[in-house]
Amino acid sequence: MRRSSATRSGGAAVAGPDAAESAGSAFAAPAAPPVEPAPVRRQLRTEFAFELPRGYVDEQGNVHREGVMRLATARDELIPLRDVRVQENPAYLSVVLLARVITRLGTVAHIHDGVVENMFASDLAFLQDFYRQINAEGHTRAGVTCPHCEQPFEVELGGSRLGES
Repeated sequence: MRRSSATRSGGAAVAGPDAAESAGSAFAAPAAPPVEPAPVRRQLRTEFAFELPRGYVDEQGNVHREGVMRLATARDELIPLRDVRVQENPAYLSVVLLARVITRLGTVAHIHDGVVENMFASDLAFLQDFYRQINAEGHTRAGVTCPHCEQPFEVELGGSRLGES
């Protein structure tokens, strides 16, 4: 049975869980190890929104400009290399690759090679650049310095329209 109090040399009882420690007893519990703060977890951003400069026009004539692209995996870059169309024409690689990593484009139900094939050249160039930004550099921000006050700041490159920086 555990005692709830300890007696000092004067006979007075000292109550509480720290009683043994405050009484100078040899039965004092060891100090608890210091608690280390939990590591801060940074969420990895894997999807990036974009807005096409012109927009994809579907078969019904609807224009789709807003979309989402995910980070590419090694598999995304390797599988298109086995595609016969890519083997015959290496320029087709970007079409197949973009069709794999674009997860949403307006209200288009399914993004496939044919969707990317029918985009305007300016939109295709935009998406190729966007792909490079998010996959090679890891983000779509760039550090710049104000030419007037010389203060550094960041600008968001991804998702902006051509000519807007």
